[in-house]
Amino acid sequence: MKDKSIELLNGVVADELSAIHQYMYFHFHCDDQGYDLLAALFKKTSIEEMHHVEVAAERILFLGGDVEMKAAHDVEKIRDVREMLVKARQMEEESVAEYNEWANLATQNNDAGTRKVFEDLVADEERHFDQYDQEIDNLDRFGEKYLVLQSIERSKAVSGGGD
Repeated sequence: MKDKSIELLNGVVADELSAIHQYMYFHFHCDDQGYDLLAALFKKTSIEEMHHVEVAAERILFLGGDVEMKAAHDVEKIRDVREMLVKARQMEEESVAEYNEWANLATQNNDAGTRKVFEDLVADEERHFDQYDQEIDNLDRFGEKYLVLQSIERSKAVSGGGD
């Protein structure tokens, strides 16, 4: 029971470390382009993913295992905002499916504590999915104007024109 749960939880650590790296990469590039709202969203999500690593690591240690701090994937060098959002939404969707499956495996292994960890992760990942889906919808509805407005707000703030 414990070995399988530890293996699955280390899968969470690997997936979430990949997400942290990917979202921070997106944050840096959105920030560089003056898209403060999207930069902040990616940064906030990255920090929430750090919390997921912490929760999984705590459960692994409780079960007597060791935490494997290896990212599952390398960062994809995506600089186009729409592609960033599509990638982020896809990552969250995959996490939801995976964590739901792993919650069921934890149940089969009579590990309600680990199942609860996965269920809580699913709720967070579904919320992240919804946020990225909403941003894609904003781009679809408003087009480049949506990004231009973010850039203008940055310029106003930097120049002191927002006072």
